[in-house]
Amino acid sequence: MKKEVVAMLLAGGQGSRLYALTSNVAKPAVPFGGKYRIIDFPLSNCVNSGIDTVGVLTQYRPLELNSYLGNGQPWDLDRSDGGVHILPPYQREGEVGTWYKGTANAIYQNIGFLDLYDPEYVVVLSGDHIYKMDYSEMVSFHKKSGAACTISVLEVTMEEAKRFGILNVEADDKVYEFEEKPPQPKSNLASMGIYVFTWSKLRKYLIDDEADSSSSNDFGKNIIPNMLNAGEKLMAYRFSGYWKDVGTIDSLWDANMDLLSRNSGLDMYDDSWPIYARTPIKPPHVTGPDGVISHSLVTGGSQVDGSVANSVLFNSVTVEQGADIQYSILMPGATVKAGAKVYYSIVAENATIEAGAAVGSAPDGSEDWGIAVVASGVNIGAGATVSPKAMIREDVKGGERA
Repeated sequence: MKKEVVAMLLAGGQGSRLYALTSNVAKPAVPFGGKYRIIDFPLSNCVNSGIDTVGVLTQYRPLELNSYLGNGQPWDLDRSDGGVHILPPYQREGEVGTWYKGTANAIYQNIGFLDLYDPEYVVVLSGDHIYKMDYSEMVSFHKKSGAACTISVLEVTMEEAKRFGILNVEADDKVYEFEEKPPQPKSNLASMGIYVFTWSKLRKYLIDDEADSSSSNDFGKNIIPNMLNAGEKLMAYRFSGYWKDVGTIDSLWDANMDLLSRNSGLDMYDDSWPIYARTPIKPPHVTGPDGVISHSLVTGGSQVDGSVANSVLFNSVTVEQGADIQYSILMPGATVKAGAKVYYSIVAENATIEAGAAVGSAPDGSEDWGIAVVASGVNIGAGATVSPKAMIREDVKGGERA
């Protein structure tokens, strides 16, 4: 059962910055782009890169994510030798079970899984980024360099660098220093949270880190600095394609809107690097005699009798006559009734915007403006108003303002 490369996908995050969208689901299971979920991107990258053994580490509200992954068939990961494995925290005999305490601890708790496949290299991935990347090229770079760890980096502006973990490198991209969100960055090479480790090296550092009671058990805060301090060779691998951390409402909305731009760098129509998904079988979408759709993505099973512009509609969305949708994301099963207006908003699964209600507004330049969010299953009553930037988790009665 030996595998040269095994991927470990960290998918247990709560996604607290996504507020109402992750009340009931883990962040990697949040719908994206009309027919996908965020986790489809790293899973598809693995398969397209020739990595056929993937451990998915789950924790926060895993039910929907586990159900979505199933046996891994949509990603060609339903295999008897390898495939996708869901790895929740568990209790060993004679021990007190614990949740995953940090990114490094999550991998530590699954040393037994990795030893089962005895890999030469382990690719550690985050489950909340939108991008296309050939991990096999990064693994090849890692092999040739002889590094203990290779970290994928993206060039950002010096101002943006203050928000990331930053790698300071020598001329050959050998890492000599790692700084977490430096106020005065020396470099603009931001860590993407994608690592290739030589397993024999990583295994030792995970065990040592777990024995340190003061550790945060985190790759960025502990494992990487510890490897650097011990004199291990760490390399930066430069990535130049589209990459977006969709851990905030604004970034998730931006990434969805990027799909409407031909120049965003995120090409979903590239047959050489498909993004696979578990997609419900629905009939084609229907545009009624009064329906108008412009510059939008509309998925199967949707019925549009109103106006939709610059928006992303998932499957089974209903937009009734006289409703107006602009610069918004309507997730599966969302309903917008007659005369309602939804501007610059995200309406989650199976939420209903009743007749004449207004959700969000166009930007007005004020600090109080932002993307409005209506959580899954919530009902916005007839004639109610949802203010810009509002996070609505509970029903709003007709005529009320929230």
